[in-house]
Amino acid sequence: MNTEIKKYLQNVKLPSEGSHKGQNGKLLLIGGSELFHAASKWSLDVASKFVDMVFYSSVPDNNDLIKAVKGDFWNGIVVPRGEVDNYADEADCILLGPGMVRDQETKEFVNNFVAKFSNKKLVIDAGALQVIDPKLLNKNHIITPHKHEMAKLEESFKNANLDINELETTILHKGKIDKISFLNADKTKKIIEVEGGNAGMTKGGSGDSLAGLVAALYCIQDNVTAAVVGSYINKKAGDELYKTVGPYFNTSDLVEMIPKVFWETIKENNLKI
Repeated sequence: MNTEIKKYLQNVKLPSEGSHKGQNGKLLLIGGSELFHAASKWSLDVASKFVDMVFYSSVPDNNDLIKAVKGDFWNGIVVPRGEVDNYADEADCILLGPGMVRDQETKEFVNNFVAKFSNKKLVIDAGALQVIDPKLLNKNHIITPHKHEMAKLEESFKNANLDINELETTILHKGKIDKISFLNADKTKKIIEVEGGNAGMTKGGSGDSLAGLVAALYCIQDNVTAAVVGSYINKKAGDELYKTVGPYFNTSDLVEMIPKVFWETIKENNLKI
């Protein structure tokens, strides 16, 4: 671990002994589609381990699936899509996009929602990121593009006559080496690189676990801390799994490993507990 990553780990605010329900984060997760069922569930599962409450909203079929597996998941509230505005007001952070399809309906919903809640902390991922109007992105947002999404985002900025290098949004550019870029107070661009991960994380879903973790952290951390720590822990969890099973693990395994690795990392680095 380099000293810069350790600095952000030291920024992490942990739940205090005297805290009450709701003080350690409320997250609204909007995602999923008729095509993609598991993506938003992985984000949901990892987030529920870090925040006090998760509000989950998807298409009716996915909402029903989450209700049907309540024996496995009891850690949140399932919200009909028509009621998300009420929960958005209450949430500390909103995760938008895991499992969403890139179509006109998604585009209209995402852009209307982001415009309406522009003052909220937002993590914009996957399907939502692929349809977002770049003019709506602001300093309250974290976006999580992979290589191809980043290329399309840069093209969208160019078409809108905008300079992506002047974007105030925190960018977590996923890859073999994650690159977290943001603007300093003096408007100069800063990039932090996070190494790690392995071939087991090429399976679908590792980005969904990352999005859930970053959004959960962003509920009570600052934007850069959430992005850097989320990236580091997600990769380290994959590397811990690799020690025992090589690349033969799935995203559900990753979800279970993440809180263990997070807590061990806090203790190993003598961070304040």
